[in-house]
Amino acid sequence: MRLRNKKWAQPWLENHTDLVIDQDHAVALKGNWQTIFAKKQPIQIEIGTGKGQFIIGMAKKYPEINFIGMEIQEAAIAVAGRKADEDEAELPNLKFIYGDGAGVDTYFEKGEISKLFLNFSDPWPKNRHETRRLTYKRFLKSYQAVLPAGGEIEFKTDNRGLFEYSLYSFANYGIVFEPASISLNLHEDADKMVDNVETEYEEKFSSKGFPIYKFVGSFK
Repeated sequence: MRLRNKKWAQPWLENHTDLVIDQDHAVALKGNWQTIFAKKQPIQIEIGTGKGQFIIGMAKKYPEINFIGMEIQEAAIAVAGRKADEDEAELPNLKFIYGDGAGVDTYFEKGEISKLFLNFSDPWPKNRHETRRLTYKRFLKSYQAVLPAGGEIEFKTDNRGLFEYSLYSFANYGIVFEPASISLNLHEDADKMVDNVETEYEEKFSSKGFPIYKFVGSFK
């Protein structure tokens, strides 16, 4: 869902380039992302970070991991960045990229990322839009180009059609799953909810009783 334009977004982003990195700078950092974090530790990214609830929550929960949230919408990335900047917690392990996540291999070297999150991506339900889905084979190729062997992709959605399509797309690409990593109703599984960090959409849809679908796959 596209947010309305926010007049404050552009000047705010221009004044916070240390936290929200623009596309050109992100490309220039390829292979050197550890240099912008306070500590050298594994990097995990979320593609389509929206207003930032998930990635901020992850940065708080796992200070031993560096996190990057990627978002193409100016209003959304500005909201996420300001939310992180104004949070009472210090978050030296969190950065954002204001840029297109279509080819993550333009920003990161092989193995530079340890895990990738796809949360509530646009389902693009019409068949003619299949190539725009973030779980289409073209995108999977770019994820494989930055993750190490055995690197994981974690996927969550409320859309059953996108969930089924994505399972098939991942399996067809050669990504492997542990049966226990697949959930047809995440919020009814107490064990899996122990470490679950919610997105804005997840919080909204689960509160209305909609099932949340999840799986974790890894490259061989």
